[in-house]
Amino acid sequence: MKILVTGFTPFGEEKTNPSQDIVSALPKSINGARIIPLIIPTVRFKSIQRICEVIEKEKPDVVISVGQAGGRFSITPELVAINRDDYAISDNEGNQPIDETISLDGPAAYFTTLPIKEMVKQIRAHHIPAECSTTAGTFVCNHVFYGISDYIYHHHLQIKNGFIHLPFSSVQALHHPHQPSLSIDEMQRGLELAISCCTRVKD
Repeated sequence: MKILVTGFTPFGEEKTNPSQDIVSALPKSINGARIIPLIIPTVRFKSIQRICEVIEKEKPDVVISVGQAGGRFSITPELVAINRDDYAISDNEGNQPIDETISLDGPAAYFTTLPIKEMVKQIRAHHIPAECSTTAGTFVCNHVFYGISDYIYHHHLQIKNGFIHLPFSSVQALHHPHQPSLSIDEMQRGLELAISCCTRVKD
């Protein structure tokens, strides 16, 4: 089994992005599955293009995209991606679409095909905060979640796909007073537990 795990570069005014740090530090294998880490630009369309290039090359069984959602209290696997780009801030190349569709011939939404409830159960069993989320937002995180789901659907690929959001790291919280955060170590362990759940999924 191959699992492609993606993280984002920092965006906005942030100097770091926990998804980049954590994905870069993943072990080479988890439960016998080969882990393929990939850091993607926080840029509309380019982010999707980069993942699709690696999907074509590596042919993974699972794609897990990981991003940051500052202000959340928990690790949050996402239930649904919507066909909408509506950026409150610009991406890293200055794109700021307002109320635009991602795919002109795609459906309104795609649901995750990852076992997100089992992920949450396993993460919480290790005393790390986690909960399912029903909104991936309308920034580049949702853009990637929707775009990869759309690519998988239109290319008739048997790939499990979904998205996980991380809160601020403890280091970032120093610059965001009164905002919730988790340590990099906690989020690293939580993501590895989530990946582990995917290695046990049967078609």
